[in-house]
Amino acid sequence: MPDLDKFRALGLPFWLAGSYARPEKLAEAINEGAAGIQVGTAFAFCDESGIEPGLKRQVCQLAKTGQANVFTDPLASPTGFHSRCCKMSDTLSEADHYAARERFCDLGYLRKSYRSRMATLGHRCAAEPSRITLRKGGAAEDTEGRKCLCNGLMTIPVLAKSDPTASANCP
Repeated sequence: MPDLDKFRALGLPFWLAGSYARPEKLAEAINEGAAGIQVGTAFAFCDESGIEPGLKRQVCQLAKTGQANVFTDPLASPTGFHSRCCKMSDTLSEADHYAARERFCDLGYLRKSYRSRMATLGHRCAAEPSRITLRKGGAAEDTEGRKCLCNGLMTIPVLAKSDPTASANCP
């Protein structure tokens, strides 16, 4: 649990996440001074999410029967924040499928700033191609296992509409 006193002391809005998507947890978060809650799974599986409907049905069926293999990937986010993923065959949640995908970072919402060798401000993302991170002075180990959440979350509607076979359940 984060130190909420420190968040409140900042005087800025903050949101709580991680099993807060229930009315009583929302009330708890508001009572603790949060502006609201982050609701991931419910929004991911709503009709408007853009995730391919057949994939959503498959995951929901697995969940109903207790067979969903949901895990917390501690490396997925380029920021180091964990991401929940559902392992399913023939999707990007499988290491070999993901490894075959070209790495890229063209949105850059989760990039980190750094001072370049020429003393200019630069940006790098642990999910961009490793050679680019290295060229920008980053460490190879910082890129291992990182996935582009920006593209994973932002392109799901595009993938689902343009490619009905796309498997974007895990960014």
